[in-house]
Amino acid sequence: MTKEQAMIKARAIVAEMTVEEKASVLRHESPDIPRLGINDHNWWNEASHGVARNGMATVFPHAIAMAATFDPELMGEIGEVVSTEARAKYNSTAKHKDFDIFKNLTYWTPNINIFRDPRWGRGQETYGEDPYLTATMATNYIKGIQGNGEYLKAAACAKHFAVHSGPESTRHGFNAEVSDHDLFETYLPAFEWCVKSRVVGVMGAYNRFRGQPCCANDFLMNDILFGRWRFDGYFVSDCGAIRDIWEHHHCANSLSEAAALTLKHGCHLNCGDAYYHLMEAYEEDLITEEELTEAAVKVMSIRVLLGEFEDERPYSDIPFSKVECREHKALNLEVARECLVLLKNDGILPLDKKAGNNIAVIGPNAMSEVALEGNYNGMSGEYITVAEGMRKVFGQDNDIRVAKGSNIWVRKWNDCMGFSNMLTEGIAFAEESDVTVLVLGLDCHIEGEENEMVSEFFDKGDKKLLGLPRTQVELAEAVCDVCDNVVVVVLAGSAVDLGEKVTKHARAIIHGWYPGAVGGLAVAELLAGEYSPSGKLPLTFYKSVDDLPPFEDYNMAGRTYRYFDGDVLYPFGYGLSYTKFGYSGGKILAETDDEYEIEVTVTNTGNRDGADKVQVYGKYTDSRTPTPRYQLCGVKKVHLAPGEATTVTLRVNKYWLSAVLEDGTRVVPDGALELYVGGHQPDEKSCELCGSRPVMIKVK
Repeated sequence: MTKEQAMIKARAIVAEMTVEEKASVLRHESPDIPRLGINDHNWWNEASHGVARNGMATVFPHAIAMAATFDPELMGEIGEVVSTEARAKYNSTAKHKDFDIFKNLTYWTPNINIFRDPRWGRGQETYGEDPYLTATMATNYIKGIQGNGEYLKAAACAKHFAVHSGPESTRHGFNAEVSDHDLFETYLPAFEWCVKSRVVGVMGAYNRFRGQPCCANDFLMNDILFGRWRFDGYFVSDCGAIRDIWEHHHCANSLSEAAALTLKHGCHLNCGDAYYHLMEAYEEDLITEEELTEAAVKVMSIRVLLGEFEDERPYSDIPFSKVECREHKALNLEVARECLVLLKNDGILPLDKKAGNNIAVIGPNAMSEVALEGNYNGMSGEYITVAEGMRKVFGQDNDIRVAKGSNIWVRKWNDCMGFSNMLTEGIAFAEESDVTVLVLGLDCHIEGEENEMVSEFFDKGDKKLLGLPRTQVELAEAVCDVCDNVVVVVLAGSAVDLGEKVTKHARAIIHGWYPGAVGGLAVAELLAGEYSPSGKLPLTFYKSVDDLPPFEDYNMAGRTYRYFDGDVLYPFGYGLSYTKFGYSGGKILAETDDEYEIEVTVTNTGNRDGADKVQVYGKYTDSRTPTPRYQLCGVKKVHLAPGEATTVTLRVNKYWLSAVLEDGTRVVPDGALELYVGGHQPDEKSCELCGSRPVMIKVK
């Protein structure tokens, strides 16, 4: 069914509705209309890394972890699994007339905001700091979710439009101001590419942009989204965002006025309670029945495309047994393996599984299932923590001893309610171990969406600092004092600085993100050398927040690898392997108006099987406007045996190599243009850490 056919059918359905019924279907909890054969429909659902908030599902590594795979094809496979489980669950609940919240097929996923600042708690839901990587991973995920059949397999929704990435504490009333250069070069490209990829939904943000609320914004919605990009899907407010227009932005005198304002700007659907007041707005002559009709046709067309009104619903043959099935679990483990980033290894890894070692697994995240999940998650039938993974992989021939050692962030003394002060126990285990695996980091109770917790370390979901909370620093430094062989595993959704003492003493460091339900097994297998790591950082690890502009400043100067000139701990695109890769013979094969076709030879020069993520960066200059230091513009996975070489062909779209002028126009750069192809960024820090340099292709 085409969108045009869906619109015709939707218009016929809406034509039978009363004005009250038209208003009612614009709420996220749309009620049934029995006389028209319309069931309840709750639009609110999430699928950031698996079907969320709806019982059992395959819980994949969180979005930032999936971004670390640098593997767009894998993202498409994940999206297909998510939509398969979505349909399997929907087929079951619909059969029982259960249309409760989180049980339908409209997913408010993916979050494609740019993770511009490592303090943002919701950065874990994104694909990192780079526009190209975000756009590429998101579009593949969307295609997997929506499918390529006659009907939508499920409905994806790109969010939050636009210029939205913290702080959480002020998100309901904040006004974002950026230049057109930054807007069109950094904040809008991923949305544009998602629209080009036919995403059927776009969600507006909480904040204002240039003085107007993002859910009622002339420039963002009318000029760009519906105008320039010709978006023909549905627009939904973030949850409670229309109420914010009245209560926090003070851009309306009443909730009915706020509802009218957003409807007139093209906000078809409201998550929240504001559209309960649409009839008030109608009776006050703030909106017309025609405006209600057009919005109702738009939202009903999505329900038509999902096959809701067919006698035999599409994808009804997908059985419930597909939920967290064997094949999906296997893919989950593959994703977890690919997302882990090896930041340091002095040769201690891989560990010898048959060495008869006493291995201590210590830290607040060693046994934590929450730290596997992140936020916006479903529930798995099996969690494998790092401690359990170590037992599975090393337990047969090694003595595995586990201790918590500290809480995530609060240090308490023992009391009658239980054991809280565990520091000395952690030290004792480390003292007697041959190797200590320190499992540190954060969880969604510290970093995440807006909450009420405030401390010296965090602020309502955001971080104030890049280091670990004091209780973990105390544990980590004490363990380093008593154990020579320390391997650190960090489970967190953002960049973390372990501090100079721990970073220097640790013989290996792995950043594991929130690696999903079976992430602990992937970590243990990595430590044992059962595969070679291939994850890459989708964001810059800075040395300090003091090196960054204020969190509230949305200008890109001094931010991300594209515009940050200082020294960093670990660069964007960086990640070590157990083997080595050499790049040679880079050249342009062909050029069209839209793209370059390039090739490069990649050779595994080490002695182990391994995968590398081929990265293409553009370096270009323009006399009229600032340009990035480097700009990622191509990625591709390659897997090679020791000594094996292969020729890799990549297509580089010139969109990502254009200079963005002050008015936001993209033009061909008037200066030099070079392409760099390798396993990392071409910056000096990356070359120093990796001991290699990308191949340079001079274009002009």
